[in-house]
Amino acid sequence: MNPCSDDFIVVASPEEAVDRLAALHDQATRALSLALKAYLKDRVKPDPATHCQFRYPELRLTYLCHGEAPATVRAYAKVQVPGTYSITVTHPGAFRKYLLEQLQPLMHDYTLRVEVGLSEQNIPYPYVVEQGDELAGSGVTAGELARVFPSTDLSAATDSTADGLYSWESMDPMPLALFDAARVDFSLRRLVHYTGSDWRHVQPWILLTNYHRYVDQFIRHGLDMLVGESRFTRMVLPGNVVIERGMSEGEMQAIIGGVVWHRYQMPAYHLLSGDSGDGITLVNIGVGPSNAKNITDHLAVLRPHCWLMIGHCGGLRQSQTIGDYVLAHAYMRRDGILDRVLPPNIPLPALAEVQQALQDAAAQVTGEKGDDLKRRLRTGTVLTYDDRNWELRWAQERPLINQARAVAVDMESGTVAAQGYRLRVPYGTLLCVSDKPLHSEIKLPGAAGAFYERAVTQHLHIGITALDLLRGQLNSLHSRKLRSFDEPPFR
Repeated sequence: MNPCSDDFIVVASPEEAVDRLAALHDQATRALSLALKAYLKDRVKPDPATHCQFRYPELRLTYLCHGEAPATVRAYAKVQVPGTYSITVTHPGAFRKYLLEQLQPLMHDYTLRVEVGLSEQNIPYPYVVEQGDELAGSGVTAGELARVFPSTDLSAATDSTADGLYSWESMDPMPLALFDAARVDFSLRRLVHYTGSDWRHVQPWILLTNYHRYVDQFIRHGLDMLVGESRFTRMVLPGNVVIERGMSEGEMQAIIGGVVWHRYQMPAYHLLSGDSGDGITLVNIGVGPSNAKNITDHLAVLRPHCWLMIGHCGGLRQSQTIGDYVLAHAYMRRDGILDRVLPPNIPLPALAEVQQALQDAAAQVTGEKGDDLKRRLRTGTVLTYDDRNWELRWAQERPLINQARAVAVDMESGTVAAQGYRLRVPYGTLLCVSDKPLHSEIKLPGAAGAFYERAVTQHLHIGITALDLLRGQLNSLHSRKLRSFDEPPFR
């Protein structure tokens, strides 16, 4: 295989396409890594003529449009108009399952020419540096390396396709997916930095929370799953610390005690289900819409099946009591974090599958039904602020809250939902009322401690149960509500 060949080879099957993408990516990253090591050791510069070896592989799909397009209710793996679609790809081996899930129905339903070759997009050298130890003590600065090797170009890592900033009528080729290789690699490195674990551990079913108490219960749940009969086989903690099925309780507790989770801004915990890639990840995103946007920007490149916000909120209605649940049917976004790319007047649809799963899970876990469940589970608008002390502006905010019929207030849910809508990731929110700031029921130390002890375990199990219910309805979960009329074929 000529490392600098620009020839694109037609492939006959999805498997052949992914195999060739993986071979080209391995070849390019190996060549770049070897050249980087040679420079760090002996200052040997790579021949500029061989820089073409350091390119991402590219996948091209040409829709030949013989006859009418097939009718399908599928929200993804469909082409809108005839023409050529393309995308650069990184880590195709790790993304193999996702790539096959997109290509198999496309190549089955449509008359396509599918080609794989080297792109014109260079792989930045930082993306082949695993730990950074290679650079330590070399005496070489990042600026010097950037003059010798392809480096990160942040102008090339954008969300322009997701945000609809291109006119498809003038694009040739059209985008095959929301994120190209440079954008994906950018986020993969950020995930490692923020969560403290390898991005490959992140599972497609994601819970986001704003309290560490949920982490404690998730770990407890994970240990129960590993000790008992379940589909889960291991749990990965921050720092890539692994707990395996078959370990003794003492071994597990000793490992947990040694985890230094506070080194990481948004630590993640992963419950893995064998090699199926169908487990659950919990990320403690902390407090605030900026954190919520930050982590979901990066989780989105992994194309998860769903993310759910489970956290605490302030109840706004007299009829609510501490410990009640709020299922968001609508979001009033007063956080401002996404206003430039997704104005707050854009409605965020509630996804029926997610809403039903959360309600069914609440009934299943609490054992309550009918009016009893209605008393515990309130549906309505959740108001998301960027100001934790919004109560100090109550006189100004009251009219808007009243008009919106808001039933709860928090700092993350609207941002998480907006990011799911924007980046085509199914989303939902189930919150637990931890205080009622407008009714003099605030978080006093003793009462708060008792509430947390009682409520967090049940709330977490509702979120986990909802994800289990959603696993059986993937085709309908990836809703057409999240797709625009100018939409890449890949979800």
